[in-house]
Amino acid sequence: MVIFSYLLMCMIFGTTFLAIKVGIDAGAPPFFSAGLRFLLAGIILFIWMIWRGRASVSLLFRKEMMFTGMGLTFGTFSTLYWAEQYVSSGIAAVLSATGPIMILLLQTSILRQKASIASMSGCFIGFIGVILLLLPSVSVEVSLFWMLGCIMILIGEVCYSSGVLYSKHVMPRFADTSPIALNAVQMMYGGAMLLVLSLFTEHVHIGALLTLHAVSSLLYLIVVGSMMGHSIFYWLVAKTNPVFPSTWLYISPLIALGLGVFLYNEVVSWLAGIGVITIIVGIVLVNIDALRQAIGKSEGALEGMQSK
Repeated sequence: MVIFSYLLMCMIFGTTFLAIKVGIDAGAPPFFSAGLRFLLAGIILFIWMIWRGRASVSLLFRKEMMFTGMGLTFGTFSTLYWAEQYVSSGIAAVLSATGPIMILLLQTSILRQKASIASMSGCFIGFIGVILLLLPSVSVEVSLFWMLGCIMILIGEVCYSSGVLYSKHVMPRFADTSPIALNAVQMMYGGAMLLVLSLFTEHVHIGALLTLHAVSSLLYLIVVGSMMGHSIFYWLVAKTNPVFPSTWLYISPLIALGLGVFLYNEVVSWLAGIGVITIIVGIVLVNIDALRQAIGKSEGALEGMQSK
C-alpha cells in the first residue's frame, strides 16, 4: 500500500508544476489562485471527513494546524506560485528537488537527529540526477526577477522542510484523527493565508479566472493535486518518515519525461538517461535502511513458514 501510494503521489505531483504554469500564463493571479485552490480543497476534504466521523470541528482551533499550514502550504506555495511568473517549470522542478536535502540538513543541524551517510549521499545523488535529467530541456534567461524567483523557491523549500518535520512531530498528538483530516485543516489555514496575501498584493480580475486554461488548471490542482496528492503525501509522512515521501521531487521529473516520450515521441538524450540512473541510485540509497529492514522481515517470515 505504501509503495502504490508513493507512486500514485509521484504521478500526480509530476504534473502539478506544469498545471501551475498553465494557470499563471492564463492570467490567474498567483497568490489568489493558490489560496483558492487550497482553501476549497481543504473545505471539501474536511466536510467529507466530518461526515465520515473521522474528524471534529475542534481541529480547526488547534494551533498545530495553523503552524503546519504556514510551512507546508503558505510558505511553500506563495513562493513557488510567485516564482513561476519568471522561472520555467523545469528550473522550478530542479530547485524544488532540494527539499529532501533540506529536510536531512534540518534534522541533523537543528533537531540533532543522526542521518546515515547513505541517506545523505542518496539525497545529493538524487538531486544531481534531477539536474542531469532536466538539463537538456531547461532554458535560462538570467534577469533580476529570474534570480529572485530562484531564491524564493529555495526559501519555499526551507518552509516546506520545516513544515514536514513539524507535522511529523505533532502527529502523535492526533492519533485518533485521520491524516487526511489533518491535511485538510492545514490546507485551509494555508489557503486562507494566501488569500490574505493576495488581498494586499494583487488586483484580481474575474475575467482572467474564467478562461478555459485558468479554470481547468484550478480544478485539476484542487481535485487531483491537493485533495488527492497532498492527502497521500500527508498519509505517507504519518506512516513512514519525513524524507521518504519528499523524494517525489526526484521521481516526478522522471515521470514527466516518460510521459513526453510515450505521448509525444520525445527523444531522450544520453544525458537524461544518465540522470534517470542517477536518480534511481539516489532513491535506493536514501531508503537503504528501510529496504534492509523490509528484506529482513520478509526473510524472517519465510523462515517461520518453513519451520512450520
